[in-house]
Amino acid sequence: MGKQTMNNQASAMQQVRPNWRQIGPGIVVAATGVGAGDLVATLIAGSRFGYTLLWAAILGCIVKIALSEGSARYHLATGSTILAGWKSLGRWTGWYFGIYVILWGFLYGATAIALPLAALFPVLPFPIWAILTGLTGFTFVLFNRYETFETVMKIMVGVMFVVMVGLAILVTPDLPDLLSGLTFSLPDGALFYTLGLIGGVGGTVTTAAYGYWVQVKGWKGASWIPLMRIDNAAAYIVTGIFVVAMLIVGAELLYSAGIALQSGEDGLLDLSRILEERFGLVVATVFLIGFAATALSSVFGVWHGMSLFFADWYYHAKGDSDDMSSTREQTPAFRAYLLWLTFPPMALLFADRPFLLVVAYGAFGALFMPFLAITLILLLNSRTVPEPARNGWMANLVLGGSSILFILLAGQQLWQLLH
Repeated sequence: MGKQTMNNQASAMQQVRPNWRQIGPGIVVAATGVGAGDLVATLIAGSRFGYTLLWAAILGCIVKIALSEGSARYHLATGSTILAGWKSLGRWTGWYFGIYVILWGFLYGATAIALPLAALFPVLPFPIWAILTGLTGFTFVLFNRYETFETVMKIMVGVMFVVMVGLAILVTPDLPDLLSGLTFSLPDGALFYTLGLIGGVGGTVTTAAYGYWVQVKGWKGASWIPLMRIDNAAAYIVTGIFVVAMLIVGAELLYSAGIALQSGEDGLLDLSRILEERFGLVVATVFLIGFAATALSSVFGVWHGMSLFFADWYYHAKGDSDDMSSTREQTPAFRAYLLWLTFPPMALLFADRPFLLVVAYGAFGALFMPFLAITLILLLNSRTVPEPARNGWMANLVLGGSSILFILLAGQQLWQLLH
């Protein structure tokens, strides 16, 4: 009987044939996980260290492949959600995530990255663009279901891909120098940027939201795992291309000329001016349009994915036994988190952020990724997951290494907060 059940589970995982036309949730992850802030950070790394940290950007993508694949695999193999899995590990996990997601949403909403729009149309100040960006994300997600959301995200990824890769080709990368970035070297003063590239590339909490998008897409059951893996790998290949393209721009356009890019809006404007001087106004404007697509797609993804995440947490906290995240879209809890992401954070755009809130946000943010990696190891090796869908040695190795990496990153971030 046991062997028959295992055979049925194994055969179920082979029933859905991979089809490129079905790919979608991975594109959403790629668009969400690479925001304007990530690309600015990558540009700065390239401008300061050339291609030396290329290996860190690629490693970051590999780590995120493991995290998002593990989260989605748990959803598909169990028919439940990652939050239900956390609940099985103890009630403290629900409290931890609940506090984190509320603090994270408040501060993320206040810094929803309107830098490209402020640079492209300086007639309005940054706070106004941030408000308009948040309102755009709120309105779009509120009035559209997943199918429309995915289609728009695919269009934005297309714009991002053409602009960023085209720009990288335009600056003519030096291939031998580019390959030298795979030597795992760490120059002096590069530790902060190295950890940032590994930890930030491809998203943080949004990697766990991938399982929700998979279920809302209609992929249910272990038979979808092979297609999910292709979808997920494609997403982070795209992410890796974005990041490498920005590293090329930073290295060729800035590092070789000895130009140090500033962080934030000033750095973005500096790069735009350099592009205009070298390639003309059209290229500089197209670059800012690509950056605007990057920023807005990230906002759309966070507004949708994290609202699904919060809604699932809320109904689990209430004792709702329905674990299928496809029923969470456009629920009252989903809309409540949309409101939370959009409106309360606007107050922080015009005032100094309260110190205590910033410290709490930083602490919970730093500790989320090791929490995700460690809990995935526990859940995906447990008997609640059908044996064919459990972790193999490679998955355990990558998730274990990710746990250590994120613990180090958390320590580094907490040290910065306290000193």
